[in-house]
Amino acid sequence: MKGWVQRIGAGVAMVALALSGAPMAPAQNTGQVSATPQGGFTLKVSGELVLTNVVVRDAKTGALVRGLKPSDFRIYENGKLQHIETFDFESVDMAKPLNEATVTGLAAGLQSGGNKAVVVASPEELRNHRLIVFFFDLTSMQPEDLDRSVEAAKDFLRTKMQPADLVALVSLGDTLNVDQDFTADKDALISEVGAYNGTEGQGFTQGANANSNQVEDTTGYTPDESEYNDINTDRELFALRAVAQSLEKIPQRKSLLYFSGGISRDGIENEASLRAATNAAVRANLAIYSVDTRGLQAVSPLGDASTGSLRGTGAYNGGALMNNMNSNFATQEVMATLSSETGGKAFFDSNDFAPAFAQVQDDTSAYYAIGFRSTNPARDGKYRRLTVKVDRPGVKLEYRKGYFAPADFKHMAHQDREQELEDQLESDMPATDMAVYLDAMYFRLNDNRYYVPVSLLVPGSQIPFVKGGDKDKATLDILGEVIDEVKRPIGRVRQTVPLKLDSSLRARQKNIEYTTSFNLPPGKYHLKFVVRENQTGRMGSFEADIILPDMKKVPLKMSSVLLASQREPSKKDNPLVRDGEEYVPNISHVFRQDQHMYLLYEVYDPSHEKQVERGAKENKSGGGPAVNVLSSLELIRGSTKVFETPLVRAQRVNVKGRDAVAVELDVPLDKLKPGPYVCQLNVVDDVAGSFAFPRFAVLVRPPAAIAKTQTGASQPSGSGGAE
Repeated sequence: MKGWVQRIGAGVAMVALALSGAPMAPAQNTGQVSATPQGGFTLKVSGELVLTNVVVRDAKTGALVRGLKPSDFRIYENGKLQHIETFDFESVDMAKPLNEATVTGLAAGLQSGGNKAVVVASPEELRNHRLIVFFFDLTSMQPEDLDRSVEAAKDFLRTKMQPADLVALVSLGDTLNVDQDFTADKDALISEVGAYNGTEGQGFTQGANANSNQVEDTTGYTPDESEYNDINTDRELFALRAVAQSLEKIPQRKSLLYFSGGISRDGIENEASLRAATNAAVRANLAIYSVDTRGLQAVSPLGDASTGSLRGTGAYNGGALMNNMNSNFATQEVMATLSSETGGKAFFDSNDFAPAFAQVQDDTSAYYAIGFRSTNPARDGKYRRLTVKVDRPGVKLEYRKGYFAPADFKHMAHQDREQELEDQLESDMPATDMAVYLDAMYFRLNDNRYYVPVSLLVPGSQIPFVKGGDKDKATLDILGEVIDEVKRPIGRVRQTVPLKLDSSLRARQKNIEYTTSFNLPPGKYHLKFVVRENQTGRMGSFEADIILPDMKKVPLKMSSVLLASQREPSKKDNPLVRDGEEYVPNISHVFRQDQHMYLLYEVYDPSHEKQVERGAKENKSGGGPAVNVLSSLELIRGSTKVFETPLVRAQRVNVKGRDAVAVELDVPLDKLKPGPYVCQLNVVDDVAGSFAFPRFAVLVRPPAAIAKTQTGASQPSGSGGAE
């Protein structure tokens, strides 16, 4: 097994700088939340005061129990009784009129990108009020679904909204907008909500439905939209996290009604952004109530008007119906997770949205806020179980079941730091305190081996560089592992990467990219990498699955498609090096207009068996059998093709020893308008009669000089980008 992984050493691991036109993700300072065996949740707090909200209900009727005193409660941490230091009872019945001019926290917080929580109103002014955010995800809703959700919101505002309710309106279209800050003004809210009516889906998607992408095709063409969906889902989850972070400094319980037509994710690809969103919500005491605006759906095996005609036998053997049902469930799974892990509830498969509004009001009508300072001074980061008891029979309690204690990284021994990395690698919970992005590709070396480059990206804004003369210095600990189908670790990476970068590079505005590689046989593998910066000890992790195909069974034998905006001189011997230059993967797929988008991929065994002998005879130069591989790239915006490269024809095997045709495309971006594009790569092996049409999403930003005038911040030169 040792031969399957290339050991890291000089020339194997690479750290590169890439331009960050915008942060890949808001800076995180979130806690961690997870389901416990008892069905509760855990909260990681950074301060010494531990807070938990307790709802007390009558066990038989479910009615809220009021009038309890601090002496009626007992709170235990890991079985040890704690002293209650703060106690408050919040009830909408005791709400006082609020000077609405002071409520500007949400808008101001989101203007800072979600990184800076702003509160203008005092806690006393907001006390006993319900704080409700209506979040309309316009990127996922069809017009009729949007109309239905808007009418439900209007009905609530007209007839059910109470004097203690403060409602804010947020929408996600091309950008994240606060359309109305917290207010009790029904007329203003109704007017703003009405502006959504008839709005068509915008952004990266054109709306979700139960039967999308369900056409069974027997032609061999299956567009790969997984990466496209990953980017859009991350965008929606980052928007939810930004809202939560903007509300973090408001101590009261808050509720967010999330109106969406479904969120799709590709396995675990969006796991880190999902956990970051739920962690931020738990830390901000924000419960998410997900509402599927598609309502009650009739899932048909033949699909609906949004899909093409069904081909094949799927309509008769149950395959198409099962496919449609699985697709519908997949679009609801993320919404259900958001609700269950933040203390909210999800509302699916119903055309009546009124119960969602009623549930929000019921859950926040009255609750007890209890705070204590732990008697355990250890800052070990371990989970601490909470138990709350009340000296009153016949009641049931609702509260979070525990939290993670703070950890002091600076005082940890070397062995403890190593164990921390190992524990995180083995943990089912991702680390989300630092944004980390990963991409893995494959290039065939021989019939039974693949070269698998793995790239990690960390935004420079996430790394606390320290000054050292004219250098910005930091260190990153990296631990990674490759596991096969039977859960055996077959490849491992552990390295501490020192960063000593010239201050003029402004590393905080760029991305730090680390690259390593593995040598693996065909099969299915799971990769997990953990990255820790060694100034504060914040960690981030990323997991991904990769399938290395058995190319004997594939019509068109083709490698991954590598996108790059930078090529560097290199003397290495690997598939990423062409003519002495190594392609640096751009895993974010973000480019500037003043850059080029470089593509590299390989086609293997391109000669048809019956024509190998004839091609060898005809090839007078002795360069190998004649081949005919055709390639072109199309860039699509919306439903319009806006650019296509000239047809590239490869007629000779040009990779010695691997019977491969390496195809390189160079796409200048200066003629394209800024914005998102869907790229379709057309690859045809004309001799063998096989073809492939992989798709991927890219984002084009303005040049650095223009970006500087638009943002007011200097943009350093470089390559790559940030989403």
